[in-house]
Amino acid sequence: MSIRSRRAIPGIALLCAAGMLAWAGSASAADGTALIQTAQKQFQQGNYTAAIGSLRTAIAQNANSAEAYYWMGRNYYELRDFDNAITQAEKSVQLDPKNSEYHQWLGRAYGEKADRERSFSLAKKVKKEFQEAVRLDGRNLQARRDLEEYCIDAPWIAGGSKDEAKAQVEAIAAVDPIEGHLARATFDQSALKKMDLAENEYREVLNAKPNRFEPYAEVINFFGAIKKLPEMTQAIQAAAAVAPNDPRLLYYRGAEKVLAGQEYAHAEEYLKAYLANTPERSEWPSHAGARDWLGRLYEAEGKRTEAAEQYRAALQIDPSRKETKTRLERLEKSSR
Repeated sequence: MSIRSRRAIPGIALLCAAGMLAWAGSASAADGTALIQTAQKQFQQGNYTAAIGSLRTAIAQNANSAEAYYWMGRNYYELRDFDNAITQAEKSVQLDPKNSEYHQWLGRAYGEKADRERSFSLAKKVKKEFQEAVRLDGRNLQARRDLEEYCIDAPWIAGGSKDEAKAQVEAIAAVDPIEGHLARATFDQSALKKMDLAENEYREVLNAKPNRFEPYAEVINFFGAIKKLPEMTQAIQAAAAVAPNDPRLLYYRGAEKVLAGQEYAHAEEYLKAYLANTPERSEWPSHAGARDWLGRLYEAEGKRTEAAEQYRAALQIDPSRKETKTRLERLEKSSR
């Protein structure tokens, strides 16, 4: 499992000349806050480039806004520009070193670059930032999850440690039992390689009836991966009960029907609606994944050309998808 997991212009303040500062006057801080709020809305809409533009203006008005740099980093992260994401996140941490969330997202940005460059030095920075995020706020459970997954996935030379991962599981469970089950499931699956234990933890999550969508998403992903459709369907229905308008349901309902081999017309409708109505976001099901499911659907229907088109589209978004690449190669080979 990758670090979540799961996605600048360092001298941007120089764009603001002395005359502009004088013109802004006492309204600078307020204007900067309004621009950050605008950028947050643009971020939620998936309009990351526009959000960066708003944030550049905010920073020009207030070069010491840690929040503006943080959101700048988040937008670059979603654009997969991890060099700039790191630059901006580092600035946010410099300006507000006691903010747990800022350290967490700097760690995630380091993690993406470390994965691509296979860099041990960067990997050590990942762990350091996650540890600092947890030290600053022990109730930042997502930072604890990030640290857990890092300690499971990383080699010992880069700070990997199953004992440290287990310690995070226990700390998470002490704060939130549902999150504890999810963390323990990750540990059982990824560290111990015991799928039966992981499955038991995910069933405990279902039994606990969370009132948020995100825990159900992890359960759906697990049961979908091991092709246990009744449990996957149960989790989707439970998620729909607490968040009936969450657009992620479109993705999961489409995937469920493809796995079930039925109602392909509805599956196609769901997956296309997900692609049309949601932004690409690192913490949501990927558009590459939706394209892959469409490819599998078309392949099952014997629509080989359409299937290949979807697989290619998925790989264009995310070239690292090995299973998609294998499906495309198999399809192309059989077509010769």
